[in-house]
Amino acid sequence: MSCHSNRTGSAHVSRRSFIKTTSLAATVGSLSVARSAHAAGDDVLRVGLIGCGGRGTGAAVNALAADPNTKITALADVFDERLRISQAALQKRDPARARVPDDHCFTGFDAYQKLIASGVDVVLQAEPPHFRPRHLQACIDAGKHVFCEKPMAVDAPGVRSLMASAAAADRKGLSIVAGFCWRYHPAVQATMQRVLDGAIGDVLCMQETYLTGGLWHRGRQPDDTEMMYQMRNWYYFDWLNGDFINSQHCHSLDKASWAMRDRPPVRAWGLGGRQVRTEQPKWGNIYDHHAVVYEYENGARIFSYCRQQDGAWRDVADLFIGTKGQADILKHRITGENEWRYDGPGGNMYELELAALFQSIREGKPVNDGHWMAVSTMLGILGRMASYTGLAITWDQAIKSRLLLAPKEYSWDADPPVMPDADGRYPVAMPGITPFV
Repeated sequence: MSCHSNRTGSAHVSRRSFIKTTSLAATVGSLSVARSAHAAGDDVLRVGLIGCGGRGTGAAVNALAADPNTKITALADVFDERLRISQAALQKRDPARARVPDDHCFTGFDAYQKLIASGVDVVLQAEPPHFRPRHLQACIDAGKHVFCEKPMAVDAPGVRSLMASAAAADRKGLSIVAGFCWRYHPAVQATMQRVLDGAIGDVLCMQETYLTGGLWHRGRQPDDTEMMYQMRNWYYFDWLNGDFINSQHCHSLDKASWAMRDRPPVRAWGLGGRQVRTEQPKWGNIYDHHAVVYEYENGARIFSYCRQQDGAWRDVADLFIGTKGQADILKHRITGENEWRYDGPGGNMYELELAALFQSIREGKPVNDGHWMAVSTMLGILGRMASYTGLAITWDQAIKSRLLLAPKEYSWDADPPVMPDADGRYPVAMPGITPFV
């Protein structure tokens, strides 16, 4: 992963300490919070949104549907035009509960700080993944409950920051709900519980596929600086989204990690590259395919495949193979010795995850997904490391990585970590050449 900032963060963490931390999080209760521990002490939860793109606006709509006593009271985005589109859409959707006044609309790189200080009780984080560790820390420091969209970081220093914020939330009795939405899907929950209860025996391997086509591109505006252009098209720069094995395929990796009880693997190795994203500078510096194997201490493996190429076969599936049968997670089916198919109630997982957050606040029973969401996020980062370098990389090496994907400063005139050459082409990682840092 060349041409990035290499500033060093704290790296005193290992696979053993990760296991200890996540195990403690599953068994130790958090400090209680009062049911009225939100603004004005009434029943209304005031919700602020950071990141007003399509997913962020959707999350705000989900928040309104998830709890009748919520209001959207503040919006923040680096781009004013994105914020205004979201502001208008939300007001049209629910004029009584989502009419955000202009003095609670904040823009720029410091907009998140102004939103946090605006009197909100809950923050929805839907900004580009690069910013989530920094913004999560600010939210927890200020005593706010958080919904944090996936993935939650783009590098190991960011994951270490997530871990610290999750621990601080435990101490303060604050809730963090992760945007790994399948964990809140009733049929997937039931299927996964059967896997964890031994319905397919010991899990031997997990085949994870996320094979899709291309996504959006917003182009370059006439007056864009390089920072503006990259922020506008954040999906295609690894410092902003972590590459799509992290930003999209992380859903699949999260379900596999769930089956392994959120214990980190020993190491990963794999391959990846750019076959169709050859038009520069449109596609930034991310790959268009990855294939990564994650090896666990007990011999289990994740076989992970993701692709973003138009015209190719598409498939999104999670197939787990065990000593007594198989589980098709998204088809909610067990085959083998313990045949089973889910026939229970459904539900909108995007609303259910937020309903769980709001319920935890109202009941004074904090829920903290921060510990396991750090593991799942790191799986995507580890996979990118393995693809970019061509090396077999251990978990302990990866989580201690010193590579910080960040600019020297946050301003529209600053240089991003990835800069084009004289021909407008961005440097792309080359396996066997790009070093592990």
